[in-house]
Amino acid sequence: MRILVVEDEPQLNQLLVKQLQAAHYSVDSCLSGTDALDYLPGAEYDAIVLDIMLPGVDGIGILKHLRGKGDRTPVLLLTARDSIEDRVKGLDAGADDYLVKPFSFDELLARLRVMMRRASESVSDVFTIADLTVDCAAHTVHRGGKAITLSSREFAILEYLVRNRGRILSRDKISRHVWNYEYEGGSNVVDVYIRYLRKKLDEDFSPKLIHTIRGAGYVLREEP
Repeated sequence: MRILVVEDEPQLNQLLVKQLQAAHYSVDSCLSGTDALDYLPGAEYDAIVLDIMLPGVDGIGILKHLRGKGDRTPVLLLTARDSIEDRVKGLDAGADDYLVKPFSFDELLARLRVMMRRASESVSDVFTIADLTVDCAAHTVHRGGKAITLSSREFAILEYLVRNRGRILSRDKISRHVWNYEYEGGSNVVDVYIRYLRKKLDEDFSPKLIHTIRGAGYVLREEP
């Protein structure tokens, strides 16, 4: 899953990026609202961590821009001011949640998970299809009762597939959700990782769950 961090305090920005990456998220980050507006059109983010007080365009301005375009990407606001007026202003502008600095990183992760569950219309971070179980909070995968070990990138792709189970996802959409702007790999990287997942999740099990839709992309679903 891919997250954009918009925070103008360099140390906090770097800490957020480091901790989110340790939690297996793909992360882009910037230090100003102006830069954020440049980042947003080029990617499909699963969530945005957004400071209110930013140089250039502030967090409320970015929120209004997103919601005015019909973009419903979940947004978690960060604010240094714990006033009801600030909270109401952010929520009215379209924020999904907020945290007051200083905050617990565990709480930030939990709030991100809740926002993304709402966005995918899920009631849990645990997904089951056939005999495959994916726990997105614990980052564990089981098939047929057997624990499956995945790399961070393999898990990120599987999580995107399982959160969108039954939907056909193009290679471009998968790439835009899983890799950040710093990635400079080959154009067939999605196909390579799908092969890795099939070997681990489908090769020794039945039914097959990862399907290629010729000319369209991939889908995770159980077929008769």
